[in-house]
Amino acid sequence: MISVQPVTLEYHGVRLEPLGQEHAEGLRAAARDGELWKLRVTSVPEPENVDAYIAAALEMRPARLAFAVIDAATGTVVGSTSYHDIVPAIDRVEIGYTWYARSRQRSHVNTSCKRMLLSHAFDTLGCAVVGLRTDNFNHASQAAIERLGAKKDGVIRHHAVRRDGTVRDTVMYSIMRGEWPEVRAHLAYLQDRSQALPPPAMERPC
Repeated sequence: MISVQPVTLEYHGVRLEPLGQEHAEGLRAAARDGELWKLRVTSVPEPENVDAYIAAALEMRPARLAFAVIDAATGTVVGSTSYHDIVPAIDRVEIGYTWYARSRQRSHVNTSCKRMLLSHAFDTLGCAVVGLRTDNFNHASQAAIERLGAKKDGVIRHHAVRRDGTVRDTVMYSIMRGEWPEVRAHLAYLQDRSQALPPPAMERPC
């Protein structure tokens, strides 16, 4: 049975720290970078609601463990991500509540975060499966999840309320323990490839 406890992870210039109120100012700045709260298919907090966002994440423990995503070189907060829907009895976690400042989207940050979270889940915690989910209209997020090597499980229709009050369908993905070695090798390939390529000319939310 897995036991998910607060932990700090670092890899490839990105650090994940357990989210706390000390990260509030940094999260506000990250959210303003691209005015991400205006995106219909994400749950990025408005700057004035960041304190409540952090408090809600902390109240969800032990079912959710939220992280601040930090640029290790500068200490700048560039977003947030979480383990959530943690089910110790079946050794399952999901990775989600993920968002990054617009200037860090389409960069190595997401790949680095996913590699850290997946490695910790499978290699340290001993998870049997790691799930991921996204809005049916968040096509960029679906592409990013599929790019990691996750398998699509299906779509849960009429599943959750969006910030604008409409109800979304949720696209579900997963990676099984036996698939992790191949996914890990693929993530290493993506990381190496991102270092060799110039930065993209245009960024978009993912």
